[in-house]
Amino acid sequence: MNADLLFSIGAIAALLVLSGFFSGSETALTAASRARMHTLEQQGDGRARLVNRLWHRKERLIGAILLGNNAVNILASAIATSVLIRLVGEAAIAYATIGMTLLVLIFAEVLPKTYALMAADKVALFVAPVMRVVVTAFNPVVRLVNGIVAGTLWLVGQPVKIAYGSEEWEEELRGAIELHKGPGEEVRHEREMLRSILDLADVEVSEIMTHRRNLTTINAAQPTQRIVEEVLASPHTRIPLYQDAPDNIVGVLHTKALFRAVQAAEGKIEELDIAAIAAKPWFIPDSTDLLSQLHAFRQRQEHFALVVDEYGELLGIVTLEDILEEIVGDISDEHDIEVEGVEVLKDGAAIVNGWVTLRDLNRKCDWRLPDEDASTVAGLVLHESRRIPEVGTTFAFHGFRFEILGRQRNQLTLIKVTPLEAARGADEEEAAVAAK
Repeated sequence: MNADLLFSIGAIAALLVLSGFFSGSETALTAASRARMHTLEQQGDGRARLVNRLWHRKERLIGAILLGNNAVNILASAIATSVLIRLVGEAAIAYATIGMTLLVLIFAEVLPKTYALMAADKVALFVAPVMRVVVTAFNPVVRLVNGIVAGTLWLVGQPVKIAYGSEEWEEELRGAIELHKGPGEEVRHEREMLRSILDLADVEVSEIMTHRRNLTTINAAQPTQRIVEEVLASPHTRIPLYQDAPDNIVGVLHTKALFRAVQAAEGKIEELDIAAIAAKPWFIPDSTDLLSQLHAFRQRQEHFALVVDEYGELLGIVTLEDILEEIVGDISDEHDIEVEGVEVLKDGAAIVNGWVTLRDLNRKCDWRLPDEDASTVAGLVLHESRRIPEVGTTFAFHGFRFEILGRQRNQLTLIKVTPLEAARGADEEEAAVAAK
């Protein structure tokens, strides 16, 4: 075996190593965790900073890798063909094609990419300094190629869009949240909290407010002694005051402010001016989203707002605690009145009060009932059925079966919600029992 043949074989082996390096680098740099690289960069890791910079100019990175990978693969195939022609003659083309295909596939593609997928972060940090040099060296050719590609796509009406927008980043973040799985209730609760944070800008205060029919209000025209008694009997710290009609809110009475005034009056309660003690009411439109309202609560340093519709009619109230509960779930203290709205059954179904919000039901049962067209369970049934159903009526939509269990006048008061999979299982079990 002469020196030229040994040199050619060594060159082919070296080119296959380079091809494997480019293939593994591409996989590692695209599969590496963006969150982990960002964290490492914040901690001062220079290689992580290089990875992030390469990723931000992804079109240049991919172009340089493809240029290098194709160049070494073609050169290796050409050398192999040349060597085999000298050894076996015209049959060398077939032998070179088969042999190089197998070598490139196994050692320059599958092997390095498999390893890169197994240790993407580690490999990305290792190859980043080298790939920075490669990208810089190939930049003129890559820019030319990218320009030709962009021009060709523009001619067919498809402009190039490389950078992520806010929607794409949000979708990626939501996908990462859905991948956060594991045993135990804590993981599910964490996933729900992360989802809720992203949904704040999409949920209006009208969907989480306390409706006016459930409000505790106090008539400001009553004797002061009576007002104090009603405040003491209430579990709430902030209570709306109305004048003449319950919808005519003229102030919000804070129990701490009232008790301070009572203490200062030294027993002369009837001399207190309740209107002066109460804070000025803050009215907000029902279309305000929760993220904007959260910022407004922080700016005004208030925890309580009255929700009105487009005509100025009172719809209900929303508090800072309501928004926080949308993120972390129900927050109860020793003064809260427990309201049972959802009873989860052993078969996976749930007995639900009609006023229960779809967001609360989804959080409670880890379901995906849509809340774009209705905010409550009863509202969803009315929207889908386009009528006010009678007790005993059953509907099936959105992958669930809804059975009306209670109705009071035109209001649906109690509904049984069953996932269709669980409903089919129950029906098959009943059929089997009947057959016996």
